[in-house]
Amino acid sequence: MRDRIHPSWENIIKNTTQAPYFDALTVFIEEEYNSMSCYPGSDAIFAAFDLCPLNEVKVVLLGQDPYHGPGQAQGLSFSVPEGMKHPPSLVNIFKEIESDLQIPYPTSGNLKRWAKQGVLLLNSTLTVRAHEAGSHQKQGWESFTDDVIKEISARCNGIVFLLWGGYAKKKQKLIDESKNLILNSGHPSPLSANRGYWFGNKHFSQCNEYLVTQGQKPIAW
Repeated sequence: MRDRIHPSWENIIKNTTQAPYFDALTVFIEEEYNSMSCYPGSDAIFAAFDLCPLNEVKVVLLGQDPYHGPGQAQGLSFSVPEGMKHPPSLVNIFKEIESDLQIPYPTSGNLKRWAKQGVLLLNSTLTVRAHEAGSHQKQGWESFTDDVIKEISARCNGIVFLLWGGYAKKKQKLIDESKNLILNSGHPSPLSANRGYWFGNKHFSQCNEYLVTQGQKPIAW
């Protein structure tokens, strides 16, 4: 269950996977993938860690769990493959970028282009059963990704953490705010966005402005 991990993550992944909970998680995931349709594909579970090396992380964008529809999940939070219809949350993300940075709405919802620029597209839960949102929660993934967040915060400086929605905001306690930037707002889902908790947060411009102050190249959102 550890395919496609960039070598830069090896020490962090090794430490977290040696915790007692990870053995039980591994058994659970293997049983699920052998008996049920699950997403993303088994070779993409750790895709976020393959596409964005630890030493290149500039931004951590935290999602909750993968898309549970056929062909959507690719191991990157909020991202869908080329040609796939954009899910509602992603539509609202792109609309905010369009408004904030005057960037035209993109045709592709594939966010690998962000990952390759240093955006770690991390879901708190890395797998899900088909058509059952949240079905792999509370099995150990949250402990794993919490450990990853804490390690990034401890080892790195000047990281932007984008925490959208109540679930993501709870992760703020894991982050050292004295040397990193936390931007939080409502979730981009229609339920939250249509109530005024998402649009106008200007997180994308704020993120880039902060990266520049840290001597980093801004993200081409």
